[in-house]
Amino acid sequence: MSPWHHPGAWDVLVVGGGHAGCEAALAASRCGSRTLLVTQSVDRIGWMSCNPAIGGVGKSHLVAEIDALGGEMARVTDRAGVHYKWLNRSRGPAVHALRVQCDKLAYATAMRMVLENQPSLDIKQGTVAQLWLDDTGAVRGVISGHGVAYSARTVVLTAGTFLAAVCHTGEAQEAGGRAGEGAANDLGQQLRDAGVRTRRHKTGTCPRLDHRTIDWAQLTVDPGEKDPTPLARHGARPALAQMDCHAASTTPETHAVIRAAIHRSPLFSGQIGGAGPRYCPSIEDKVMRYPQRESHVLYLEREGWQTQEVYLSGLSTSLPPDVQLAAVRTVAGLEQAEIVRFGYAVEYDTIDPTQLDSSLALPAVPGLYLAGQVNGTSGYEEAAAQGIVAGLAAVALVQGRSQPVWPRSESYIGVLVDDLVTRGGDEPYRMFTSRAEHRLRLRTGNADLRLTPTGRALGLVGDRQMAIFEAHRSHLDVGRRAMAEARLTPTEATLGHVEATGTGTLRGPVRLADLLKRPDLSWRDVRMLLPDNILALPERVIDELVTELRYAGYVDREKLRVARAQRAETVTLAADMDYRAIGGLSAEAIELLERVRPKDLGQAGRIPGLTAGALEAVAIHIEVRRRRAAGSLTPKNPASHGDQQA
Repeated sequence: MSPWHHPGAWDVLVVGGGHAGCEAALAASRCGSRTLLVTQSVDRIGWMSCNPAIGGVGKSHLVAEIDALGGEMARVTDRAGVHYKWLNRSRGPAVHALRVQCDKLAYATAMRMVLENQPSLDIKQGTVAQLWLDDTGAVRGVISGHGVAYSARTVVLTAGTFLAAVCHTGEAQEAGGRAGEGAANDLGQQLRDAGVRTRRHKTGTCPRLDHRTIDWAQLTVDPGEKDPTPLARHGARPALAQMDCHAASTTPETHAVIRAAIHRSPLFSGQIGGAGPRYCPSIEDKVMRYPQRESHVLYLEREGWQTQEVYLSGLSTSLPPDVQLAAVRTVAGLEQAEIVRFGYAVEYDTIDPTQLDSSLALPAVPGLYLAGQVNGTSGYEEAAAQGIVAGLAAVALVQGRSQPVWPRSESYIGVLVDDLVTRGGDEPYRMFTSRAEHRLRLRTGNADLRLTPTGRALGLVGDRQMAIFEAHRSHLDVGRRAMAEARLTPTEATLGHVEATGTGTLRGPVRLADLLKRPDLSWRDVRMLLPDNILALPERVIDELVTELRYAGYVDREKLRVARAQRAETVTLAADMDYRAIGGLSAEAIELLERVRPKDLGQAGRIPGLTAGALEAVAIHIEVRRRRAAGSLTPKNPASHGDQQA
């Protein structure tokens, strides 16, 4: 049956209303492109399928950068947040992380309202069955399962966990990327038929308990922050009343129940073959891999004020329902607990992201971009970050502009994208601060300084956000000058205040900026010594100024490393370069280079498994070709020549 062609036409069409799709659709429409979002269910826009939490280690850096660029995730989180918690506070400010538990219904409702009220953005419900391609294989739009063809100049595919997806609960299986929702089998097959390499991944979720059946008196209270800091850098205070989380632990009896039924677990019976997330293992994995452990920590987290459901974090499982209930009831406080929703695992197809370029475009299908879990990542934050990258890239193509560039040295978003397209991964990718070699420069506190001007230039940052940013930047300039000019003398009062902090004494006049560099000194402990023009600044501004002072030396050294890396990135490699013609390359090196097709020598150096010798062979090959073209045979350092196309 021929499809019915919808009379509309769009610049950017986004497939999927998850976290990647929401940011992609908003970015495209806010930058002036007519945008269509097609999703299986409009009631599941912005849905939190797993734990309803945003942020955490590494992830909160991505959220801060999305916010700085003009994205929506942080703002919606502050409209739905019910439990704010700082992590890594015992370490330096560069790795501090804010995690926010949300009311999942409030989050989804708020995000849907934002999308429905966004000019130039249309929303349609429907399952996308296949891409609509022209005779050259380029994108023309999509065709839904209802036989409706939607025309678009570009498509951003955010299929999440829905490609050839199967849900597992014990021995039971059902098609679907989420419990009760269908799979996108035809679309995945179309990509494979086009020669796109796919992998099989797995993720899972935890049981949800009935709040009324839990003995809360036996659990340990885990309170949130008394005065929550908004996740959005310049956002409003959290909108909802706050609630406590609670901690519990598994017991030897829990582990015995799981071991006795391990043959019924799809993970251990061979029923599931996909790779799961290493950093979020199932309870089956934890029990079997660490037999010496007598307990594992669990957190009970309310899913919001509008429901009695409680998320049992730490107990991700695909065990059969009877085993899940028996295991849960061995935990103190959960002896009478009832499970509202059983945990399950989802096995699904992802594409090998090394087939993408740095804009998340798939060159094999011109006009197609991919973002989110379909690229082999895990987590709402990683998905949203890719969504904003893909949405902005699609707009650039439509508007005939150069593609935005995301260097690793400038953002965690850049680290994420480069890791995906260069390294790929055999397991779901999760962001950590340890993945960013320039993390001392890439702090949540300076995300706006790094990225808001970029968001403005791309058309994503509006007038209000820009005005707030300019005021913040002005405050920082005032504070820097004031701290550089202020001097303290070792009077009796001054000495007393400084020595009371336990960080030493003053042996002579000192600049305030030098005093505040002391790592164990909190500026709040000596606030009585600060000039009025500094104290008049917002506290977040002062915090950032002190962090700048303490990291200044390290950041200067990082800038030198960045400059060295950038020199390698000026040596570009042709997309069709014949690596088999380069002498000295092993078959393994050739395979790696042909799979990734690095755009420059710097990216080639980040390919896992590519040896220094192989990299040197490529560099020498480039230099020989350059000199032959120039008619010179004088030996020179190949890495010193920039802007050369191999």
